[in-house]
Amino acid sequence: MMEEKKKYDLEERTARFAERVRDFCLMLPKNATNTEFIPQLLRAGSSPGANYIEANESIGDKDFKMKIKVCRREAKEAAYWLRLVITDGTQASETEKAALRQEALEFVYIFTAILKKRNEV
Repeated sequence: MMEEKKKYDLEERTARFAERVRDFCLMLPKNATNTEFIPQLLRAGSSPGANYIEANESIGDKDFKMKIKVCRREAKEAAYWLRLVITDGTQASETEKAALRQEALEFVYIFTAILKKRNEV
């Protein structure tokens, strides 16, 4: 009998986050400030997922922990750039910005919990 796929798939969740960040950035107004912030947000927003995939393919516990720390650092950075980026001021864009920032902060908590669990073992 095949096992049911987990409902909670962090690789998928981080990939969806990266897609949402990408789509959000495409809708942001083009101005001097966002010209600097958007590339930073795109990099930081896609990095947790890519690094989590690398962590799952790590060559040992030390490598895994280091990659999870990178995931956490990049999630913090994504939250930072989401705080600074300028939207068009509409309710929809402000709502998406807040939701993305909340998701980035949740990733920080998740990656911190993974590290704590690894240190207890």
